[in-house]
Amino acid sequence: MNEAATGFFARVTQDIPSPFEHQTTTTQFILDKKRCYVGSDPGTGKTRSCLDAISEIGGGALVLAPKAILEPAWCNDARLFTPHLTIVPCYAERRAESFRRSADIHVTNHDAVAWLADNPWAHKDKRILIVDEATAYKNKDAKRSRAALKVARDFEYVILMCGTPMPQGLEDLWHQFLILDGGERLGKSFYAFRNATHSPDATPFGITHWVEKEGAREVVADLISDAFVRFELEQCIDMPERVERTIKYTLPAKQQQAYDRMVAEAILEIDDSSITAVNAAALLNKLLQLASGAAYDLDSKPVLVDPGRAQLIAQLCAERDHSLVAFQWTHQRDQIVDALKALGITNIAVVDGSFTGNMQDLVNDFQAGKYRVLLAHPKSASHGLTLTKATTTIWASPTYELERFAQFNRRTYRAGQKQRTEFLFIEAEGTVDSRAYARLFEKAEAQEDLITLLKSLR
Repeated sequence: MNEAATGFFARVTQDIPSPFEHQTTTTQFILDKKRCYVGSDPGTGKTRSCLDAISEIGGGALVLAPKAILEPAWCNDARLFTPHLTIVPCYAERRAESFRRSADIHVTNHDAVAWLADNPWAHKDKRILIVDEATAYKNKDAKRSRAALKVARDFEYVILMCGTPMPQGLEDLWHQFLILDGGERLGKSFYAFRNATHSPDATPFGITHWVEKEGAREVVADLISDAFVRFELEQCIDMPERVERTIKYTLPAKQQQAYDRMVAEAILEIDDSSITAVNAAALLNKLLQLASGAAYDLDSKPVLVDPGRAQLIAQLCAERDHSLVAFQWTHQRDQIVDALKALGITNIAVVDGSFTGNMQDLVNDFQAGKYRVLLAHPKSASHGLTLTKATTTIWASPTYELERFAQFNRRTYRAGQKQRTEFLFIEAEGTVDSRAYARLFEKAEAQEDLITLLKSLR
């Protein structure tokens, strides 16, 4: 560590909490590498490490992050840990005006990157680019991914952050590292990377599925290990016990009949070879909806079948002090709200795409105990929020998105949690639910395999 850095990290005041050792190590890694990937677990304080690095480097920073956490995570942490740095959140409504304001840090949402690519004046004087939840740019063909690649070339320091760097598999890493190093580690051709790490395998739906080759993960881990730093939550902080439990739910006869009928029709379509991958995905979603208690008709209106699943979730909440519930569809949200109210639980908060309030105020109120149950769609509440007042996280239905699944679970199981934490997975027996959960756990294991390899190579 250089002399200046030593002095910086030794600074301790009454107002600014000292960083944990793993945060100091991460900050120094950023200073030494200049372009790196911080893959530590959600809840380990990656934001603090980056803020300390910004403070040490100087020259200003641009932060790209999920919109929901611009203020709850970045602005609040900057005021707490680096109050000498000015930070300005930049939203679409007044984006140009916000970027014209002088500040050490400008923080904006992921989709703003296209605007930034067209308006380089907004970041021309900045040295540091930080991409929070970097998997937002894993899709090489997305417009915002191409824009992020263009913007990243303008910066001396590029720091990518995500606790779940490969939610779907090794292919997710390629474009993230292209942004990071221009192809130095994983090459400049996605197809060359895929051919080197995967083998083609035909599917019944007329598309090619790429299967990871034996030993590919070890090779990739070796290639990126010098630029990758990761700490697990449990090795950084003494955490309370965490338990996971699947709670089985039996569909009533009427609902089971509707479910079985849809499965039978699907099998006919598959046997006829007329089903497409898009149709297969839509069918899977319909089956998950039916298992959840309802499905949508041709007019996109929910056709309620059975409220029993929602009633089970409400009862679980009634037996606990504070709960966080992940829902997947509007009908599921409404069923759970009705079931909670039927049990006399009315202090409920909801976060989804329709939420227009101040996210930080809602988080503060939840943490203060104002709400007994927080219902949240994983897309709207997977990143940056501290919800440790809840000691129970309930998945009303599974998702196929590993990143959202893992990140959402870290809203309660993170630094600041002092009590035993439980995760409850509601599963309708004999339905696609069980396969969806199994797939999630398989993906999680695959990701942990790579991360374990990376740690062994450092």
